[in-house]
Amino acid sequence: MADFLEEKKKEIAQRMDELRPLVDEFHRLEAAHRALGGVERSTAKAATPSRRSNNGGGTGRGRPKGSGTRANEALALVREEPGITIPDMAQRMGIQQNYLYRVLPGLEQDGMVRKEGRGWFPKDAA
Repeated sequence: MADFLEEKKKEIAQRMDELRPLVDEFHRLEAAHRALGGVERSTAKAATPSRRSNNGGGTGRGRPKGSGTRANEALALVREEPGITIPDMAQRMGIQQNYLYRVLPGLEQDGMVRKEGRGWFPKDAA
């Protein structure tokens, strides 16, 4: 009976190893799909250049929240290296740390990551 259980445990572990890359790819695609959800198709009218007012109100400036790829890059780094810190992420991504101090709390609010001390971890990892 013990041999049977050990054999099944090995089979399960082997299958989990085979599926792990597919699960990782699924999570990357899911994040990309979510990021693209806020991007609308351009229309002829939207493609026409228009003047922006410089009223300082903040409306219409920059791209919509979550439409960039930096959050996806940060999420991928957190999944690759659980416990990674913002300074390490910024260095690997070649960007300023202050940007990540704005991005990661948003990912945390969306339930994608969690913070423990100075490190960031994927939410799906215990």
